[in-house]
Amino acid sequence: MNDASLEWYCGDRILAFRERPRIMGILNVTPDSFADGGQHLGVEQAIARGLRMMEEGADIVDVGGESTRPGAEEVAAEEELRRVLPVVEALAGRGALVSIDTRKAPVAGAAVRAGARIINDVTALAGDAEMPEVARRSGAGVVLMHMQGAPRTMQADPRYTDVVAEVAGYLERRVRALEAAGLERRRMAVDPGIGFGKTAEHNLRLLGNLPRLCALGLPVVVGLSRKSFLGKLTGRAVGDRVAGSVAALAYCVIRGAHVMRVHDVRESCDAVKVATALRRAGE
Repeated sequence: MNDASLEWYCGDRILAFRERPRIMGILNVTPDSFADGGQHLGVEQAIARGLRMMEEGADIVDVGGESTRPGAEEVAAEEELRRVLPVVEALAGRGALVSIDTRKAPVAGAAVRAGARIINDVTALAGDAEMPEVARRSGAGVVLMHMQGAPRTMQADPRYTDVVAEVAGYLERRVRALEAAGLERRRMAVDPGIGFGKTAEHNLRLLGNLPRLCALGLPVVVGLSRKSFLGKLTGRAVGDRVAGSVAALAYCVIRGAHVMRVHDVRESCDAVKVATALRRAGE
Protein backbone atom coordinates (compact mmCIF):
# COMPACT_ATOMS: atom_id res chain seq x y z
CA MET A 1 0.00 0.00 0.00
CA ASN A 2 0.93 3.67 -0.19
CA ASP A 3 3.78 4.55 2.19
CA ALA A 4 2.71 8.00 3.36
CA SER A 5 6.12 8.58 4.98
CA LEU A 6 7.89 8.67 1.61
CA GLU A 7 9.39 11.93 0.42
CA TRP A 8 10.54 12.72 -3.11
CA TYR A 9 13.45 15.16 -3.41
CA CYS A 10 13.13 17.29 -6.54
CA GLY A 11 15.83 19.93 -6.71
CA ASP A 12 15.09 22.46 -3.99
CA ARG A 13 11.56 21.09 -3.54
CA ILE A 14 10.39 18.11 -1.49
CA LEU A 15 7.14 16.33 -2.26
CA ALA A 16 5.58 14.55 0.70
CA PHE A 17 2.62 12.16 0.52
CA ARG A 18 1.37 12.27 4.12
CA GLU A 19 -1.85 14.09 3.30
CA ARG A 20 -2.64 12.64 -0.12
CA PRO A 21 -1.19 11.46 -3.42
CA ARG A 22 -0.11 14.19 -5.82
CA ILE A 23 -1.47 15.27 -9.20
CA MET A 24 0.85 15.78 -12.18
CA GLY A 25 -0.91 17.76 -14.92
CA ILE A 26 -0.03 16.86 -18.52
CA LEU A 27 0.96 19.82 -20.70
CA ASN A 28 1.87 18.63 -24.20
CA VAL A 29 3.37 21.41 -26.34
CA THR A 30 3.10 19.19 -29.42
CA PRO A 31 1.04 18.93 -32.60
CA ASP A 32 0.53 15.16 -32.36
CA SER A 33 0.01 13.89 -28.81
CA PHE A 34 -2.79 11.33 -28.69
CA ALA A 35 -5.23 13.19 -26.41
CA ASP A 36 -4.47 16.89 -26.79
CA GLY A 37 -2.09 17.31 -29.71
CA GLY A 38 -2.10 20.85 -31.08
CA GLN A 39 -4.30 22.28 -28.33
CA HIS A 40 -1.41 24.01 -26.51
CA LEU A 41 1.19 24.28 -29.26
CA GLY A 42 1.55 28.07 -28.98
CA VAL A 43 3.68 29.34 -26.10
CA GLU A 44 1.00 31.64 -24.69
CA GLN A 45 -1.64 28.90 -24.96
CA ALA A 46 0.63 26.46 -23.17
CA ILE A 47 1.49 28.89 -20.38
CA ALA A 48 -2.19 29.72 -19.85
CA ARG A 49 -3.05 26.03 -19.67
CA GLY A 50 -0.27 25.39 -17.15
CA LEU A 51 -1.45 28.24 -14.94
CA ARG A 52 -4.99 26.92 -15.12
CA MET A 53 -3.77 23.50 -14.02
CA MET A 54 -2.12 25.10 -11.00
CA GLU A 55 -5.37 26.89 -10.13
CA GLU A 56 -7.26 23.60 -10.43
CA GLY A 57 -4.92 21.91 -7.96
CA ALA A 58 -2.03 20.35 -9.90
CA ASP A 59 1.03 19.77 -7.73
CA ILE A 60 3.30 19.29 -10.76
CA VAL A 61 3.03 20.53 -14.35
CA ASP A 62 4.65 18.05 -16.74
CA VAL A 63 5.77 19.86 -19.91
CA GLY A 64 6.55 17.79 -23.00
CA GLY A 65 7.65 18.81 -26.48
CA GLU A 66 7.79 15.39 -28.15
CA SER A 67 4.89 12.97 -28.45
CA THR A 68 5.60 9.42 -27.29
CA ARG A 69 2.22 8.06 -28.38
CA PRO A 70 2.28 4.73 -30.25
CA GLY A 71 3.69 5.27 -33.75
CA ALA A 72 5.20 8.66 -32.97
CA GLU A 73 8.34 9.77 -34.79
CA GLU A 74 11.26 11.31 -32.91
CA VAL A 75 11.57 15.11 -32.77
CA ALA A 76 14.94 16.88 -33.08
CA ALA A 77 16.30 18.24 -29.83
CA GLU A 78 16.39 21.79 -31.24
CA GLU A 79 12.68 21.70 -32.05
CA GLU A 80 11.83 20.17 -28.69
CA LEU A 81 13.78 22.92 -26.93
CA ARG A 82 12.04 25.61 -28.98
CA ARG A 83 8.67 24.27 -27.87
CA VAL A 84 9.28 23.74 -24.17
CA LEU A 85 11.85 26.20 -22.82
CA PRO A 86 9.68 29.36 -22.80
CA VAL A 87 6.87 27.40 -21.16
CA VAL A 88 9.09 25.85 -18.51
CA GLU A 89 10.67 29.21 -17.68
CA ALA A 90 7.35 31.04 -17.44
CA LEU A 91 5.62 28.42 -15.27
CA ALA A 92 8.61 27.95 -12.97
CA GLY A 93 8.76 31.72 -12.61
CA ARG A 94 5.15 31.65 -11.40
CA GLY A 95 5.99 29.10 -8.71
CA ALA A 96 5.01 25.88 -10.46
CA LEU A 97 6.85 22.65 -9.73
CA VAL A 98 7.70 21.85 -13.35
CA SER A 99 8.59 18.46 -14.75
CA ILE A 100 10.22 18.11 -18.16
CA ASP A 101 8.97 15.10 -20.10
CA THR A 102 11.93 14.20 -22.33
CA ARG A 103 14.30 11.37 -23.23
CA LYS A 104 17.08 13.69 -24.44
CA ALA A 105 19.89 14.87 -22.17
CA PRO A 106 20.32 18.32 -23.84
CA VAL A 107 16.61 19.04 -23.40
CA ALA A 108 16.61 17.85 -19.80
CA GLY A 109 19.67 19.93 -18.92
CA ALA A 110 18.34 23.10 -20.52
CA ALA A 111 14.92 22.66 -18.93
CA VAL A 112 16.42 22.26 -15.47
CA ARG A 113 18.45 25.42 -16.00
CA ALA A 114 15.19 27.14 -17.01
CA GLY A 115 13.53 26.08 -13.75
CA ALA A 116 12.29 22.46 -14.08
CA ARG A 117 12.81 20.37 -10.96
CA ILE A 118 11.83 16.91 -12.28
CA ILE A 119 13.03 14.92 -15.30
CA ASN A 120 10.34 12.51 -16.52
CA ASP A 121 11.98 10.04 -18.92
CA VAL A 122 10.05 7.26 -20.69
CA THR A 123 13.34 5.36 -21.13
CA ALA A 124 14.22 5.40 -17.39
CA LEU A 125 17.36 7.45 -18.21
CA ALA A 126 18.58 4.64 -20.51
CA GLY A 127 17.79 6.16 -23.91
CA ASP A 128 20.55 8.78 -23.91
CA ALA A 129 23.97 7.86 -22.54
CA GLU A 130 24.41 11.38 -21.14
CA MET A 131 21.10 11.45 -19.26
CA PRO A 132 22.24 9.83 -15.96
CA GLU A 133 25.04 12.37 -15.56
CA VAL A 134 22.77 15.28 -16.49
CA ALA A 135 20.26 14.08 -13.92
CA ARG A 136 22.94 13.57 -11.27
CA ARG A 137 24.44 17.04 -11.74
CA SER A 138 21.05 18.74 -11.84
CA GLY A 139 19.82 17.43 -8.50
CA ALA A 140 16.38 17.06 -10.08
CA GLY A 141 13.89 14.40 -9.18
CA VAL A 142 13.59 11.70 -11.83
CA VAL A 143 10.72 9.51 -13.03
CA LEU A 144 11.98 6.16 -14.28
CA MET A 145 9.42 4.60 -16.61
CA HIS A 146 9.23 1.12 -18.11
CA MET A 147 8.73 0.89 -21.87
CA GLN A 148 9.04 -2.20 -24.05
CA GLY A 149 10.50 -1.10 -27.37
CA ALA A 150 10.33 2.45 -28.74
CA PRO A 151 7.28 4.68 -29.29
CA ARG A 152 7.24 4.15 -33.06
CA THR A 153 6.87 0.36 -32.75
CA MET A 154 6.06 -0.44 -29.11
CA GLN A 155 2.45 -1.46 -29.69
CA ALA A 156 3.18 -3.74 -32.66
CA ASP A 157 3.27 -6.98 -30.65
CA PRO A 158 4.12 -6.53 -26.94
CA ARG A 159 4.75 -9.80 -25.12
CA TYR A 160 5.60 -10.79 -21.55
CA THR A 161 5.79 -14.03 -19.63
CA ASP A 162 4.83 -12.25 -16.39
CA VAL A 163 4.28 -8.53 -16.99
CA VAL A 164 4.17 -7.58 -13.30
CA ALA A 165 7.40 -9.37 -12.40
CA GLU A 166 9.19 -8.18 -15.54
CA VAL A 167 8.23 -4.52 -15.15
CA ALA A 168 9.04 -4.47 -11.43
CA GLY A 169 12.33 -6.26 -12.04
CA TYR A 170 13.35 -3.84 -14.79
CA LEU A 171 12.60 -0.80 -12.63
CA GLU A 172 14.49 -2.30 -9.70
CA ARG A 173 17.53 -2.89 -11.92
CA ARG A 174 17.41 0.66 -13.25
CA VAL A 175 17.26 2.05 -9.71
CA ARG A 176 20.30 0.02 -8.70
CA ALA A 177 22.25 1.00 -11.83
CA LEU A 178 21.51 4.69 -11.32
CA GLU A 179 22.44 4.52 -7.65
CA ALA A 180 25.77 3.03 -8.74
CA ALA A 181 26.12 5.97 -11.16
CA GLY A 182 25.75 8.43 -8.29
CA LEU A 183 22.05 9.35 -8.31
CA GLU A 184 20.44 9.56 -4.91
CA ARG A 185 17.65 7.07 -4.32
CA ARG A 186 15.53 9.73 -2.62
CA ARG A 187 15.33 11.58 -5.96
CA MET A 188 13.84 8.63 -7.84
CA ALA A 189 10.26 7.66 -8.61
CA VAL A 190 9.08 4.74 -10.76
CA ASP A 191 6.35 4.44 -13.38
CA PRO A 192 5.04 1.13 -14.84
CA GLY A 193 4.48 2.78 -18.23
CA ILE A 194 0.82 2.05 -18.84
CA GLY A 195 0.30 1.75 -22.60
CA PHE A 196 4.01 1.79 -23.44
CA GLY A 197 4.57 -1.60 -25.05
CA LYS A 198 1.60 -3.20 -23.27
CA THR A 199 -1.74 -4.64 -24.31
CA ALA A 200 -4.95 -3.76 -22.48
CA GLU A 201 -4.59 -6.97 -20.47
CA HIS A 202 -0.99 -6.10 -19.53
CA ASN A 203 -2.15 -2.67 -18.34
CA LEU A 204 -4.90 -4.16 -16.19
CA ARG A 205 -2.51 -6.69 -14.66
CA LEU A 206 -0.06 -3.94 -13.73
CA LEU A 207 -2.71 -1.69 -12.22
CA GLY A 208 -4.25 -4.60 -10.35
CA ASN A 209 -0.85 -5.37 -8.80
CA LEU A 210 0.33 -1.86 -7.87
CA PRO A 211 1.41 -3.00 -4.37
CA ARG A 212 4.18 -5.01 -6.07
CA LEU A 213 5.58 -1.76 -7.48
CA CYS A 214 5.05 0.09 -4.20
CA ALA A 215 7.19 -2.59 -2.55
CA LEU A 216 10.21 -1.05 -4.31
CA GLY A 217 10.02 1.64 -1.63
CA LEU A 218 9.90 4.58 -4.04
CA PRO A 219 7.09 6.92 -5.09
CA VAL A 220 4.98 5.26 -7.80
CA VAL A 221 3.82 7.46 -10.68
CA VAL A 222 0.89 6.24 -12.80
CA GLY A 223 -0.17 7.75 -16.12
CA LEU A 224 -3.37 6.19 -17.46
CA SER A 225 -5.40 9.27 -18.35
CA ARG A 226 -7.58 8.81 -21.48
CA LYS A 227 -5.51 5.84 -22.71
CA SER A 228 -6.66 3.31 -25.25
CA PHE A 229 -7.30 0.47 -22.80
CA LEU A 230 -9.98 2.67 -21.22
CA GLY A 231 -11.50 3.08 -24.65
CA LYS A 232 -11.56 -0.70 -25.08
CA LEU A 233 -13.28 -1.12 -21.71
CA THR A 234 -15.85 1.64 -22.20
CA GLY A 235 -16.25 2.02 -25.95
CA ARG A 236 -15.53 5.74 -25.58
CA ALA A 237 -13.43 7.90 -27.90
CA VAL A 238 -10.30 9.53 -26.52
CA GLY A 239 -12.04 12.85 -25.78
CA ASP A 240 -14.80 11.11 -23.83
CA ARG A 241 -12.78 9.08 -21.33
CA VAL A 242 -12.83 11.39 -18.32
CA ALA A 243 -15.12 9.14 -16.26
CA GLY A 244 -13.09 6.03 -17.05
CA SER A 245 -9.85 7.85 -16.27
CA VAL A 246 -11.15 9.11 -12.92
CA ALA A 247 -12.48 5.68 -11.96
CA ALA A 248 -9.11 4.07 -12.67
CA LEU A 249 -7.31 6.88 -10.84
CA ALA A 250 -9.41 6.33 -7.70
CA TYR A 251 -8.59 2.62 -7.78
CA CYS A 252 -4.86 3.36 -8.12
CA VAL A 253 -4.94 5.77 -5.18
CA ILE A 254 -6.61 3.14 -3.00
CA ARG A 255 -4.03 0.57 -4.12
CA GLY A 256 -1.08 2.79 -3.27
CA ALA A 257 -0.11 5.15 -6.12
CA HIS A 258 1.71 8.32 -5.07
CA VAL A 259 1.53 10.52 -8.19
CA MET A 260 -1.19 10.44 -10.85
CA ARG A 261 -0.36 11.95 -14.26
CA VAL A 262 -3.59 13.36 -15.72
CA HIS A 263 -5.17 15.55 -18.38
CA ASP A 264 -8.26 16.47 -16.34
CA VAL A 265 -6.86 18.14 -13.24
CA ARG A 266 -10.00 19.42 -11.52
CA GLU A 267 -11.87 16.12 -11.73
CA SER A 268 -8.77 14.16 -10.75
CA CYS A 269 -8.14 16.30 -7.67
CA ASP A 270 -11.69 15.61 -6.48
CA ALA A 271 -11.24 11.88 -7.06
CA VAL A 272 -7.95 11.85 -5.12
CA LYS A 273 -9.63 13.48 -2.11
CA VAL A 274 -12.47 10.96 -2.07
CA ALA A 275 -10.27 7.91 -2.73
CA THR A 276 -7.78 8.99 -0.04
CA ALA A 277 -10.57 9.34 2.53
CA LEU A 278 -11.92 5.88 1.63
CA ARG A 279 -8.46 4.32 1.82
CA ARG A 280 -7.84 5.81 5.25
CA ALA A 281 -11.25 4.67 6.47
CA GLY A 282 -10.31 1.11 5.59
CA GLU A 283 -6.87 1.11 7.20
